[in-house]
Amino acid sequence: MEELILFLMSFVLVFLIYQIFVVRSAKKENRKKKNKKEPIEVRYLVSRYHIDISKKEDYYQLLQIVALVSSFDISVIVSIMMLFDSFFLEILIVVITVVPVILVSYHLVGLFYQKKGKIKHD
Repeated sequence: MEELILFLMSFVLVFLIYQIFVVRSAKKENRKKKNKKEPIEVRYLVSRYHIDISKKEDYYQLLQIVALVSSFDISVIVSIMMLFDSFFLEILIVVITVVPVILVSYHLVGLFYQKKGKIKHD
């Protein structure tokens, strides 16, 4: 039960932080249109899976999905890490799991967008 509470608390906390610092700043940058800075996750998904974000609504939806996925990833990694007692083992688990968890989750997001047909056709 404690693990579930930790997962939910970390998810909500990371999601709120992500909304404030990443999503809000990306929306402000998009309004200014100069030196448009996109989050690295958005650039990865657009370049790897050719996701079409030409409409402002599609871009905002992708920002929200990235916020949810990133929050979920961090919460899963924190929850797995807290299952171990040794600090060294916790750090080792984080180092081993962080890249595969992120790559798998963004691959699923890319497949979701491809299935919805929201990809660029060259």
